[in-house]
Amino acid sequence: MFTEPMTESRETETLQVWFNQPKPQNQEVPSDSPREFQKPDWWVRLVNYEYWPFWVFYFPMIPVWLWQSIRNRSLTWFTATNQNIEYGGFFGESKIGILEQIPSEYKAVCVSIEPTLSEESLTQILQNENLPFPLVAKPNVGERGNQVAKLESFEQLRQYHTAAEGPYILQPFITEPVELGVLFVRLPGEKTGRVTSVTGKEFMTVTGDGRSTVEELMAKNPRFRFQIPAVKKRLGIEMNDVKPNGQPLLLEPIGNHCRGTRFINRNDLICEELNAVFNLITQNMDGFYFGRFDLKVRSENDLLNGRHIYILELNGASSEPGHVYDQKTGLIRAYKDLIWHWNALGEIAVRNQKSGIKPASVSEIITLIRQHFT
Repeated sequence: MFTEPMTESRETETLQVWFNQPKPQNQEVPSDSPREFQKPDWWVRLVNYEYWPFWVFYFPMIPVWLWQSIRNRSLTWFTATNQNIEYGGFFGESKIGILEQIPSEYKAVCVSIEPTLSEESLTQILQNENLPFPLVAKPNVGERGNQVAKLESFEQLRQYHTAAEGPYILQPFITEPVELGVLFVRLPGEKTGRVTSVTGKEFMTVTGDGRSTVEELMAKNPRFRFQIPAVKKRLGIEMNDVKPNGQPLLLEPIGNHCRGTRFINRNDLICEELNAVFNLITQNMDGFYFGRFDLKVRSENDLLNGRHIYILELNGASSEPGHVYDQKTGLIRAYKDLIWHWNALGEIAVRNQKSGIKPASVSEIITLIRQHFT
C-alpha cells in the first residue's frame, strides 16, 4: 500500500519500501542562458543529456531491462502490465480505445476518424460533435508527437485527412493554460496507487525585439535552433518577419519534447490531494496500473481539487517520467528515477503473471513493429 509520496532516495532493496519514501524537492528551471547562444550545436547536444538520441540515453538501462527479463522469464515482460491496453501500452495501442475508458468529466472530447470518409461525412461529424476550430489531429496509433497537428480551418483538416495513412483522432484545442504530464502507478492487488512524476511544459516561444527576424530570434536560442527546419516548414515566409519589441510568438502549440517544448520537473506538486484525484480518475479503469496522463488544467489549484481537468492522452508501459528531461533533475537523479519506474513496471508484470496474465511473444512484438513501420 502507498502511504507517502515518492522520495529523493529510491535506492532500497524492495519496491514496496521505495513506495514509502519522502518526495524530492523541485527546483525552478532557469531560462536558456545567453552565454549558451554562441556555443556550437554539437557542444549543446553533448553537455545537455535531454538532446541525446533515444538509444544513447537509454543504453545504460539495458541491465535493468535484462534483470526484469530474468525476473519475469520473458524478454517482453513489459507487455504484461496494463491489461486494459493492447500490449500493455508498449507500442501500437489505440489512443481512442484508451481514452474511452477515462471518465468523461476528466477528458477532452475525442472523435475517431477513418481516412476513407468523404468530406461530406467529415463535415457532418464536426457538426454532430459540435467541434469548432482550432482542432488537434493525431494518429490513433502514434508516438513521440509524430503527425500531431493543430488545424485552424477546414481546409487544413481536408489536407490532413487526405494525407492520413490510417485512422486518426480529432480533439478540440484546449486553451487551459497549464499543461502537464502526470505519471500514475498502482500495484496489482492494491486498492490505491499514486502519482510518481509530474512534468510541466514550457512551449517554444520567441519575443520580438523590433530588429531580428523570427529565424534570427530562434537562432539565438540553443533549444530553438534545433527546431528551425521544422518551424520553417510550417511558418514559411513568416520566418522573415520582424516582430515588434516585446511581442511574443508561439512557435509550437504541441507540447512534445522532440518538438522543442521544455520539460520541467514539477514533482513539487505530488501530494495526497493529487494522489486522491488520480485514484478517483482511475478507480473504474480495471487492469490499469502504469501510465502517464497528458492533460491541460485551468490552474494547479484546480488540479489538486480535481476541477477543470482535460485529459488529452494516456500512455501505458512506454510512458516516461518526463521530469527526468529537466536538466535541473541531473543525469544521476534521472537514471535513478528511470530505474525506479522500470522496477515498478517489472513488479507489476511479476504480479500480473502470477494471476495468469502472459506477456506477448517476441515474434508478436517484432511483427507489430515491422507492420507499423512498413
